[in-house]
Amino acid sequence: MIKVVGLGPGHKDYIIPMATEAVKQASVVIGYHYYFQFIAHLVHPDALCIGKELSEEERRADIAIEHALKGESVVVIGSGDASVYAMASIVYQKVAAQKLNLVVETVPGISAFITAGSKLGAILGHDFCCISLSDLMTPWTTIENRIKAAAMGDFVTGLYNPKSKKRYWQLQALKNIYLQYRDGKTPVAICKQLGRPEEAITITTLAALDVEEVDMFSVVMIGNSQTFTYQNNLITPRGYLNRKPHTGQEIQEASFKEILDNIPKNNLATDTLWAAIRCIHTSGDFDYINYIEASDNAFTQWHEYLKNGGTIVTDVTMVQSGITRAYTQKYGTKVVCLLNDEEALEIAKNENLTRSQAGIKLAAKKYPKALFVIGNAPTALIEIVDQVYEGTLQPAGIIGAPVGFINVIESKERLRMLKDTPYALIKERRGGSNFAAALVNAAFTLNEVRQLTL
Repeated sequence: MIKVVGLGPGHKDYIIPMATEAVKQASVVIGYHYYFQFIAHLVHPDALCIGKELSEEERRADIAIEHALKGESVVVIGSGDASVYAMASIVYQKVAAQKLNLVVETVPGISAFITAGSKLGAILGHDFCCISLSDLMTPWTTIENRIKAAAMGDFVTGLYNPKSKKRYWQLQALKNIYLQYRDGKTPVAICKQLGRPEEAITITTLAALDVEEVDMFSVVMIGNSQTFTYQNNLITPRGYLNRKPHTGQEIQEASFKEILDNIPKNNLATDTLWAAIRCIHTSGDFDYINYIEASDNAFTQWHEYLKNGGTIVTDVTMVQSGITRAYTQKYGTKVVCLLNDEEALEIAKNENLTRSQAGIKLAAKKYPKALFVIGNAPTALIEIVDQVYEGTLQPAGIIGAPVGFINVIESKERLRMLKDTPYALIKERRGGSNFAAALVNAAFTLNEVRQLTL
């Protein structure tokens, strides 16, 4: 049997009980000769100790297999954790390659990056990765790809084998890559000789990192975009103080913030931009910022109109349903849809009109000062715009968002011709009842703009 044992960073207090027992029971102990000083007090007097150089990992594995096949209790020692950049990999690989019927067990140890994480406080509080900068057995192009992925992925990063006499340039190359994706103020720690009397920790920043201060006995820890320094500790928040929103209001506010953080550059007026944000929120499509058009101060005027109990007329019930009831109840706003009104049905029959057009025509008589909101039927939009253009109607405004292919473009071009009536529209063939309702809800909530940075 072979046990591959991690001894931790060096100090006897970092050797876990399982590792202690494994070493005590071993008849053969194999490892880098430097590490035997840490277990001299544990090794059985009759045990065979075989020390090798740093570059002789394969030979150590071969010797371990030779003795294990003779029925001896073999322990292969290494620093840190045996499965992290250590001897476990080569031992298991050799046994598998030879298809040997040997029992191999890994006894865990405290790895260097875990020790560094504890010494630094809480740098490993969120997602992290480790990268070895040694290109002795891994091509630099592969290492470079991993560096870029970690930097772009915003992982807290632990660096093993950051530098040696012959490998003096890799850390600087990594720093240059990280600075392409991380702020220069990102906290960085150089952790030397962890767990040993020579232990030293230097906290700096990514921009100020002096690669000449790093040696082969160092582990370098790089924070992510949220890591911060406090009282010589590095802290990476997990999110406890910034939990995900779960109430409807919290989710909506978080959604608007997400939109604001990613909104394309634009020249929209503040009230129109808010309407565009509501449409983006409705669709999940940032392109809608290019499809909103409104006359000057249209949404500002409608906000005042609606909060003073104005009336809204819609062409279809879907628009009526999409207007948030909490807003209408708060301000006493009336929402009217005469699509299925008996009188409107009679008008449609007698004048050969669509039901939507007939409903709007009837509503124009009953509610001539209303805000007319068209989300479905271009014929309804044509009806109401024609009446305004002819001078027979003076509404509070018109929202035109019919969707489709027949008469849609024509109806919106009519709307653009109005000079004295506030209007807003969804350009081209885009639109629909949900967008018409979103524009009304934007007018209702225009006061929320003051709480956001637009």
